[in-house]
Amino acid sequence: MPEHRPRRSDVDPRAAKRAERQVGFLFLISALASVLFIVAYFAIPKDELVRVPPFGETSAANLALGLAMGIALFAIGAAAIHWAKKLMPDVEIVAQRHEEGSPQEARDAALSEYERGVEESGFKRRPFIAGSMIAALAMAGLPAIVLLRDLGPAPGNKMDYTMWREGTRILIAETKQPIRVADMTIGTLISAVPEGIDVVIEEEKTLDALAKAPVILVRLDPEDIKSQQGTDWDVEGILCFSKICTHVGCPINLYEQQTHHLLCPCHQSTFDLADSAEVIFGPAARNLPQLAITVDADGYLVAQGDFAVPVGPSFWERG
Repeated sequence: MPEHRPRRSDVDPRAAKRAERQVGFLFLISALASVLFIVAYFAIPKDELVRVPPFGETSAANLALGLAMGIALFAIGAAAIHWAKKLMPDVEIVAQRHEEGSPQEARDAALSEYERGVEESGFKRRPFIAGSMIAALAMAGLPAIVLLRDLGPAPGNKMDYTMWREGTRILIAETKQPIRVADMTIGTLISAVPEGIDVVIEEEKTLDALAKAPVILVRLDPEDIKSQQGTDWDVEGILCFSKICTHVGCPINLYEQQTHHLLCPCHQSTFDLADSAEVIFGPAARNLPQLAITVDADGYLVAQGDFAVPVGPSFWERG
């Protein structure tokens, strides 16, 4: 191997001190960029545009956030590289291979080498680098915490109920027409929604209601119904269940008329509609919630109330 040539920072204390300041300032730049990221997140309107030649207009907020995050991460990496190249040990070491399960003497020697490396790196003797690095690493995680705000407000108890109420008519999903008992023959399956769902979507400017309220109606021979989730929840063999799979929330509508099985197209969870929509195959852990139904004075199918349990996949707050 060629003769070892020491670096300038190895022989010149002033060069070493200058390198130490450079590393520290890079870490501080990273910390400052993290702070600027947070400031930009709250201070710059989301709809504000800025022109960036030659690319044209772009979101000022996205541009500022991207630049701040890029500078913060780049400065940490640059500081670590500069520290290693200028201040950490720069000697050639030959490590002989050995079998796994080193003896205790070798382990003690490795620990001693590690402690020597910590000492030679100057981490303990260079408080400016240590402090600035800790500040940069601590600040680097704050933008990620701030970004959690973009996940939206906590749902509260919104998962516990839907827009179904006593007397709400059941409408065909595609045509929004109410349904009579005579409209369904044995074996018929209909995708349905509650009356007034379009108004709710328009007023709330969100599809939250549509994500929870869809149901399926199926008419069975009453003698084929083994069990239900409540007493008198059907109308002449017409059953109503949530259309949202209890696994990950996919909409279900693949029906096997002969077996009364409902199959989820996403992960093949299978529910027996003749037996309280119990899971008979697949990853779903709970049966499909059943909606109690009846008929109103005009002979249309209506809900007796909301679902007795939350619809859709499991969640932490579920009782």
